[in-house]
Amino acid sequence: MKTHQRVNLWSSPRNISTALLYAFAQRGDTCVLDEPLYAHYLLHQPTTAEHPGAEEVLASQENDGTRVISQLSKADYGSPVLVCKQMTHHLVGLPRDFLARMDNVLLIRDPREILASFSKVVTGVTELDVGLPQQAALFDYLEQMDQPPPVVDARRLLLAPAATLQRLCQRLRLEYDPAMLHWPAGPKPYDGSWAPYWYAGVHASTGFLPYRAKPIYLSPTLSDIAERCRPVYERLLHYAI
Repeated sequence: MKTHQRVNLWSSPRNISTALLYAFAQRGDTCVLDEPLYAHYLLHQPTTAEHPGAEEVLASQENDGTRVISQLSKADYGSPVLVCKQMTHHLVGLPRDFLARMDNVLLIRDPREILASFSKVVTGVTELDVGLPQQAALFDYLEQMDQPPPVVDARRLLLAPAATLQRLCQRLRLEYDPAMLHWPAGPKPYDGSWAPYWYAGVHASTGFLPYRAKPIYLSPTLSDIAERCRPVYERLLHYAI
């Protein structure tokens, strides 16, 4: 294991990224951060999607993304491993060279499932808000640096949590800890200020819930977005661990 290892979990929205962050938080060697680039994104987002609690986010976080990146790279967080839940689209307008000094993971989900959930909370959604195009670009960037990231698919993780986490830890050169499978219910001290708007389900959980396919009904506009994102999702799914 590296000393002062930094891990970014680059997710699409309305994935199981918070549950995965909670899993890593149960490790004795790890501290976690919840979407440290969210405030930066809100100041620079290229779409008109309206995010609930935006003013609270801007007041609770450093707004300058370059300062956040510098802190993530240099600050001592008191644990050998720092794991950051990140939304891939939050990288807007930022240099990516810092990624070479960190470990990176892509967390993907079927775009129809993303949109069915995301559109209930955020209005004016576009494919840029879904994050899959940015995930493909990030995968290509890291692969060109000879650092292809492990890809975790939400459905596969829920179908086999222990096996998937074991493979992920192996790729990250971390010893697997079975404590990652369970966490206490309720809010966490490391939740972002946006938790009241998004985290009701994960706060009620004490572990990864079994995957259950649900009927999905999308408007024609959202269906079109899902279809444009599907080739990207299927391409990345090919690399899923």
